Amino acid sequence: MNTKYILTDIEGTTSSVQFVYTVLFPYFREHCHEIKELTHEVEIQQAVKKTIELSLSLENKKLTSIDAVVETLIRWSLEDRKLTPLKTIQGILWKKGYESGEIKGHVYADVALALENWKNDGLKLGVFSSGSIAAQKLLFQHSEAGDLTPYFSNYFDTTTGGKRETTTYTKIAEEINESPADILFLSDIVEELQAADDAGFQTIQLLREETIPAWKTCVHSFNEITL
Repeated sequence: MNTKYILTDIEGTTSSVQFVYTVLFPYFREHCHEIKELTHEVEIQQAVKKTIELSLSLENKKLTSIDAVVETLIRWSLEDRKLTPLKTIQGILWKKGYESGEIKGHVYADVALALENWKNDGLKLGVFSSGSIAAQKLLFQHSEAGDLTPYFSNYFDTTTGGKRETTTYTKIAEEINESPADILFLSDIVEELQAADDAGFQTIQLLREETIPAWKTCVHSFNEITL
């Protein structure tokens, strides 16, 4: 492969999906009420406004209080909804947890060394996850393997587009100024790999934990990737 840029997913790829469900989501639900004390912050204001708009447009429910917004966000978290205001507020609260040391970002044992080797080999690295960019940076900055953020040049989330939409990967290639054929996308989700493949990316499926092999190229760890 002629690879110049590696774009990686997080959940099920660099990090355990269970970390999200057993650590991050419970922390968010436990602390979600704290946004009631943060409504003076512009980012919180915008996310609350968007939550109200989405609740009305998606569920035909009119939220008339901050308590109702909190309840909706907690429910969306339980339903694992991929909605931008939810991801934004999760990121804000997780920042508190990471910075206090209550949370350490999980990464698989092979990840840190692989990132270092790829960077030393002259490759550029980026992240594309459904979690907000802020949440992505926090996980890697406060990871169990130390601060991994120096390895990454770019971060992308759902504000760029859906992870299962081909046009999203085309946008990413344009933004990083690389030919799609020179970009390798790593993910555990076949639908994401298919979208990236349709955009002309190289693709590899990661088989972490119980992931079922369902793609043309699969590996169990970053150590198995040959470039």
